[in-house]
Amino acid sequence: MSSWSVPRLAAETVIVPAPETDVAYVADEVADGAGGVVLFGSVAPPDLAAQLAALRAKAPVGARPLVMTDEEGGGVQRMANLVGNLPWAAYMGRNWTPGYITTQVAAMARKMAATGVTMDLAPVADVDGTNVAPGPADPDGWRSFSADPAVVAADAAAFSRGLEQAGVTPVVKHFPGLGGATGNTDSGAATTLPWATLQRSALVPFQRQIAEAVPAVMVSDAVVPGLSSLPASLSPEVIQTALVGGLGFRGLILTDSLSAPAISAAGYPVPAAAVQALRAGADMTMFTTMAGSAATDALFDSVVASVTAAVGQGSLSRGRLVAAARAVLTATGTSECAG
Repeated sequence: MSSWSVPRLAAETVIVPAPETDVAYVADEVADGAGGVVLFGSVAPPDLAAQLAALRAKAPVGARPLVMTDEEGGGVQRMANLVGNLPWAAYMGRNWTPGYITTQVAAMARKMAATGVTMDLAPVADVDGTNVAPGPADPDGWRSFSADPAVVAADAAAFSRGLEQAGVTPVVKHFPGLGGATGNTDSGAATTLPWATLQRSALVPFQRQIAEAVPAVMVSDAVVPGLSSLPASLSPEVIQTALVGGLGFRGLILTDSLSAPAISAAGYPVPAAAVQALRAGADMTMFTTMAGSAATDALFDSVVASVTAAVGQGSLSRGRLVAAARAVLTATGTSECAG
């Protein structure tokens, strides 16, 4: 990748949002080399596969974006009308064996893959177990398999295996664990349980997944008391020290949405947050604000420009950016190419 320009490298690390009913919304960003597209909506169109094929055709020669969405089960499903329904993780944790979870998830994921969606932002590996719908006060609730770390570890791993059997990349989230958090980072600033507590329970499912070579992990936007004063997605202590150094993770590291109020509450607009996340050790940065295709394109350009400027100023090393882009290409199965 030594021949790649800095803006091309920067683009490869960015995930842009698109409505699943009109994926051409991000055609310009994909043509400029965006490394990922995250789909939003609740009813996917019958021609989604054709739309995604046309979108991928706009990518630079030798590269293609990761296409991802949230297909967790329960109330967090974007394309159930095409791939079938799954229950909430809490229901699976109480009523399904790990083997049955794998079977059911694989059946769903085969249909995902057939549409061209190749990455699922799931499973949720947070240890929670509260009997509530997820919301501003609790980001997990029924999204968690259980309050028992061993159950979460087994069931989340089973979910990941089902996805991988069908050729869909799982993204285990939300490291280092949102169970017991003070609130939902999509609503405002939040903190996790203390780091010492997380080490005894919340890390167990992530340790299991890493031992089974899960390919991707999403880092949360919550602050981790006792480890870092920054949101986890921006924190070198969380990403480099805990996830990479402590647990030995060597796969793709994604941020949760940098458009989240928890990030702006920490004083970071999206472009600055993207620079800090890459500096902290993340490989892909995500924003999810959709205020029209022109505004999305402008924000993408701003992120790329900010990352490029940071490399030029020496506050982000080119080597770190190359490593991030290489991790993205590895996840797509794309060989390195000039660009």
